Parts: sequence; structure tokens; C-alpha cells
Amino acid sequence: MLHNIPPILPPEALLYMAQMGHGDTLVIADSNFPAQSMGQRVIRCEGSNASEILDAVVTLFPLDTFVEDRAVTMQVVGEPDTIPPAVGEFQAIIDAKGDNPAPIVSVERFAFYDRARAAFAVIQTGEPRPYGNIILTKGIIV
Repeated sequence: MLHNIPPILPPEALLYMAQMGHGDTLVIADSNFPAQSMGQRVIRCEGSNASEILDAVVTLFPLDTFVEDRAVTMQVVGEPDTIPPAVGEFQAIIDAKGDNPAPIVSVERFAFYDRARAAFAVIQTGEPRPYGNIILTKGIIV
């Protein structure tokens, strides 16, 4: 047990987040996301939704100030201007708890998958809502 670490995050998530350097990316994915085929490091958190995991992650994880797209989500297919409920929650969490808040950038589905394949790790949640996926770019700790 450790103080001030959200208990919702499993030890593997803490290890991978600590191993990441600035510019590395972390995917928080919904239950439908093809996590196993995206990356080598997959952490399973089926008992939590994506918003809960994002809330815990941003309490420990600095967002990169050197890139504009430090938080990226997937556009709704055929409706790129639509903001899904999960993404609205993500923005509120980043605004309230992120150390370097920024507007979330959305990208086309397959561009999102390309970014996810390059991510350091994927946290697969039990999020049932569609488009409950976000990619965060880690910044530096000063």
C-alpha cells in the first residue's frame, strides 16, 4: 500500500507509467477497443470505466506541454464534429485535474488506431460507451 496513489490503478499501470518518458503515449480504451492487437503492453481494468481510469491517471501523469495534441480521441465515424458523452467527460476531467489542460483533439478512426499501435501501453477498461478511448502524451516532471 502507498499513500496518494489511486487504488483503482493496478500495479502494472503504475510500473508502465513510471517507465514512460516524455513524449511516450498511453491509451485508455473502452471494452470494444482491439487492445491486444494494438500494443505489447496491455493492462486490463474491466471493473472500471474509462473516465475513472483517466481521472486516476491524470493525478499522477503530467501531460506534454510541447505538443498541442496531448490528449487525442477517436472521431465518431461519419460524424466528425459530434462529441460523444465519454469524450465530454474526458475533457471535464482533464480541465479539472490535468496539470497541463488542453482541448482534446479528435482524429479519424484509423489514424487513432495508428497512434494506438505506437503507444507505450494500453489500459483496457470495462467502459461500455462507444468512443470511450483516449490517448495521452506524457510530459516532464519539474
